[in-house]
Amino acid sequence: MKPIYLDYNATTPIAPEVADAMLPYLKGFFGNPSSSHFYGRQSKEAVDKARNQVASLLNCNAGELIFTSGGSESNNYALKGYAFANQAKGKHIITSSIEHPAIIEVCKFLETEGFEVTYLPVDETGRVKLSDVKKAIRKDTILISIMYANNEVGTLQPISEISKLAKGNNIVVHSDCAQAVGKVPVNVQELGVDLLSIAGHKLYGPKGIGALYIREGIKLQKLIHGADHERNLRAGTENVLEIVGLGRAAELAMEDEDIRMRHEKNLIKRLRNNLAQLSDVQFNGNSDFCLPNTLSASFKNLHVNEILKRMKNVAASAGAACHTDSISVLATLEAMHVPIEYAMGTIRFSVGRFTTKTEIDLASNEIIEVVKSLRRDAK
Repeated sequence: MKPIYLDYNATTPIAPEVADAMLPYLKGFFGNPSSSHFYGRQSKEAVDKARNQVASLLNCNAGELIFTSGGSESNNYALKGYAFANQAKGKHIITSSIEHPAIIEVCKFLETEGFEVTYLPVDETGRVKLSDVKKAIRKDTILISIMYANNEVGTLQPISEISKLAKGNNIVVHSDCAQAVGKVPVNVQELGVDLLSIAGHKLYGPKGIGALYIREGIKLQKLIHGADHERNLRAGTENVLEIVGLGRAAELAMEDEDIRMRHEKNLIKRLRNNLAQLSDVQFNGNSDFCLPNTLSASFKNLHVNEILKRMKNVAASAGAACHTDSISVLATLEAMHVPIEYAMGTIRFSVGRFTTKTEIDLASNEIIEVVKSLRRDAK
């Protein structure tokens, strides 16, 4: 028996509908989209269709989207591209202390290039306060980058409110939406963002493909130079096979959005209620503003590596790395001031469209038994 997969935030399996859409472009349609002949036109039409499918999901114009190799490239291009193209206006950037490394590491790099970065704190639920955003804004602030959904605890950020505040100060807003797209509605008009990153493998598409939304009028300095692919914004022959997969995944996300969200919310509620039977367990995140598929659970005075090691039939992610002489807690938990005795025993559980109630109950039983056995051993 394969372990029960509760790590959908790490990656999702490719949906059968997505695989079916990709197959013809693996076996038969091989043309270069830049070629003007029959074979090239077939591929170009497929890329155009996928661009429209992703645009429909985000409620933007197809011409405002470029395809990338994934969320990390999209984030790099958004931040570096905008910072370098607009540094004459200012060199101050605002982000949060709980961003993905694909944002934090870019910001650290930009600091070596003469930019200043303010890393906003979050409250105990992992949410940025608007008052902190307002206080951080300076005359030379040119960009605010805040993720919509945190990958570790699932907390959703007040992006639309941040965007309104930014627009009043002529500041551009980017949001890393890799964890949000396909899990909750993501509408660029409602969020008010100027730049938005997505990753295909987080919404039942293939790995190695993503997209960047660039609102019309936003100027970026190129990240990848070469020929004039993707409206002369990203050089490199388009990855037709995976672009088709991302397009179908976006279409699929729209088709079953409400049903899937209810399904995942019910599963997480069931998992939380099951685990709440344990003593000394804490759940992290914001109960009102949270991804429907994510549960961060902390087990007091236990080491997460030991829990995961004993869980033979459950696949989940650690919220802390425990070594022989130290414990490395995730930046998100640290920023939320989760007590160390809980943080060191934190596991992220994330469900998806293929998860069943039976799997949740089986997984719950194993988690509970492992936690109890570890506590017995510690006595």
